[in-house]
Amino acid sequence: MSSRQEEKERRRQERVEREEAEARKAAGRRRPQLVGGALLAVVAVGAVIAAVVAGSGGDDGNGKTDASAAKVKLPGVQIADLGEAAKAAGCTAKSYPSEGREHLSSDTGTNDKYKTNPPTSGTHRPQYPDDGIYSPGNEPAKENWVHSLEHGRIIIQYKPGTPKKVQDQLEALFNEKVKGVAGYHQLLIQNNTGMKPEVAAVGWTQLLTCPTMNDKVFDAIRAFRTKYVDKGPELIP
Repeated sequence: MSSRQEEKERRRQERVEREEAEARKAAGRRRPQLVGGALLAVVAVGAVIAAVVAGSGGDDGNGKTDASAAKVKLPGVQIADLGEAAKAAGCTAKSYPSEGREHLSSDTGTNDKYKTNPPTSGTHRPQYPDDGIYSPGNEPAKENWVHSLEHGRIIIQYKPGTPKKVQDQLEALFNEKVKGVAGYHQLLIQNNTGMKPEVAAVGWTQLLTCPTMNDKVFDAIRAFRTKYVDKGPELIP
């Protein structure tokens, strides 16, 4: 098969995967890590599960429900400019050269040569994870979520050991509407690359790092995702 044919087949496969992912999301909440065997069996019932998943009493596996997350109140927007917001929060926003967008030979391949931490671009696995909120320990491998960056996603990350209160706040931030949609083209994960900052937001070749969490970080992340969401080299709806 020629390189052109291989590329065509790759794009076709990604389109199929994307359509399947969108179909799963249409059932309700974006919690990809929770779709276990038992839940999948019930999904066949159809409307019943849709009502349950869309309800406010669902559990994400950590004892936290949508209802409790909805009670988190974040400070309103004070600074919309990324540079000013990052400075006020004590964060750093930087752009980096692209490290390429090649695929590893399999979805078990690894890349230990990313030049930023967290990674902002580079060779990655063929499969990409669904948008959504991932419970600590269930986050996708870095080689998979770098693929999401290529598709224009923003990935909000926090260090292992981050207090639950901060995780709840970041979930509330994730669920704010972007382009009219809650959780639009984002992932929220526990960092798995040993980053030093407490919180980071990543886009394709873009990185916002915040050494410590404070109320001004919310504006910095808001401004970052507004500026860089859908700015990857291969936009996937």
